Amino acid sequence: MGNDSWRRDRIGSALKGQNPMVLTQMRSGFAVIGDTQFLPGYSLLLPNDHIGSLEELDFQKRGHYLLDASLLGEAVLTVCQARRVNYSIYGNTDAFLHTHIFPRYNSEPVERISRPVWDYPKDRWTDLTYAFDEKVHGQLKMAIKEEVERLMKIAY
Repeated sequence: MGNDSWRRDRIGSALKGQNPMVLTQMRSGFAVIGDTQFLPGYSLLLPNDHIGSLEELDFQKRGHYLLDASLLGEAVLTVCQARRVNYSIYGNTDAFLHTHIFPRYNSEPVERISRPVWDYPKDRWTDLTYAFDEKVHGQLKMAIKEEVERLMKIAY
């Protein structure tokens, strides 16, 4: 993927149009494809600004953010034909607001289905075998983008 400087400030690079993971801009932020794709379609919602937590947003912006997360989740669910979608907002490691959208599949190992994705082995998060690759995942990225944009037209 070449120059990875965008990784140091994912929100700032998205605002500048320099984050290659951006699917589309939403009302409250940016829908982005995940760095790892061991669960195909893994995506995130990044806010329009550097926000520490959900509670820092006023109620209207908070509602917009959570609606956008649900639209991204619905797009991932539809495109990936997943069993369900899990939503995660933590901010413990990366101390800024962002929402993880994880598709969950019936094809996952039975011992993983009832467990949080964070329980997957560390190599799923770090091994380049599972890393996003435009050649491998580009069609999936485009399909999620198109579905998010379709849903935004209905929701807004």
